[in-house]
Amino acid sequence: MTIEHADHRDASAAEDSSAPLSALFTPFDLGSLHVPNRFVMAPMTREFSPGGVPTDEVAGYYARRAAAGVGLLITEGVYVSEDSGPSTRVPRLFGEEQLAGWRKVVDAVHAAGGKIAPQLWHLGAARGGHPEYSPHLPTLSPSGIAPNGAERGRAATVEELARIRDDFARAAAAAKETGFDAVELHGAHGYLLDQFLWEGTNRRDDSYGGSLEARLRFPLEVVAAVREAVGPDFPVIFRFSQWKSGDYGARIAGSPEELAAVLRALAGAGVSVFHPSTRRHWEPAFPETGAAGAADAQLGLAGWTKKLTGLPVITVGSVGLDNTFEVTWQEDGRSDVRGLEALLEQFGRGEFDLVALGRVLLSDPAWVAKLRDGRTEEIRPFSAEDRHRLS
Repeated sequence: MTIEHADHRDASAAEDSSAPLSALFTPFDLGSLHVPNRFVMAPMTREFSPGGVPTDEVAGYYARRAAAGVGLLITEGVYVSEDSGPSTRVPRLFGEEQLAGWRKVVDAVHAAGGKIAPQLWHLGAARGGHPEYSPHLPTLSPSGIAPNGAERGRAATVEELARIRDDFARAAAAAKETGFDAVELHGAHGYLLDQFLWEGTNRRDDSYGGSLEARLRFPLEVVAAVREAVGPDFPVIFRFSQWKSGDYGARIAGSPEELAAVLRALAGAGVSVFHPSTRRHWEPAFPETGAAGAADAQLGLAGWTKKLTGLPVITVGSVGLDNTFEVTWQEDGRSDVRGLEALLEQFGRGEFDLVALGRVLLSDPAWVAKLRDGRTEEIRPFSAEDRHRLS
């Protein structure tokens, strides 16, 4: 398979190999959505929404980041159905009280000058065998296999898959009606959509399993249903990853050619923005491609995604930090501030359009403002304690 190289240099990037910091503060359009700068808040599960209802404190949490200069906020994962996940404190995107809570969040972010998108989430087998939320409902997935290989729940029937597809579409329509500016589908980290893509968790012998084309079928159906629900111009972001929780060597695509097949199919179904999730944004995705050219061998997953699709791309992975999340997520874990030289080099080469920030925005809501104003010495390093705060 021949890989076509899309023209992926952004006009705002410097002509040399490195972009100036100011380039990250230029606006960008995701289709009809105008984002004031290139900074995105990455989705991070918080579990501060009892009964699945976002509180006034949750609204303040997001609004503070918007007021401090984050252009686009992607929320924590939001359940699309009663069988999506195990926690009663993860927010939901269905139910009158839940949607009313989200309207307050959206209004607060807009008032602060930001844009916001919910991350639509179904955990599949990662929901576990003993969920606290809706314990009477079965845990459904492609094959009843969790990302760690353990048996969890059972394989979903074709009829159940159609219902879950419709749950995603219903949640996307509710998001648009509530005032959100875009939606993101969580297709990464070993959750439901990713469980279909990865042969380690998809062992079905029907039309939804087997070949890569067949494993793509259900995610494509979900994307197409979401696109139909929100219309042609509403941004639909798809977050994907090679790695799974607990298996950092896993790959849904073993080569750029396989990655091209996955991404182009998703784009054809209606994805308009890709959000490739990596633990370290600067690491090459396919270093073994060195024979095809030194530049390709250095491309991160975001860079390959941009090259293969030409669509807007959000990069992510330990931006501004010197440790990956599994280190700093441990008790007493911490991460010191890391420079942005590698990020600016990648941006200057046109490898991505926006950059998602995770833990740095938990520890310091004003991270973007401090970077913009040259107050980097005031940036607060991340520590594990920041996981438990909603400030």
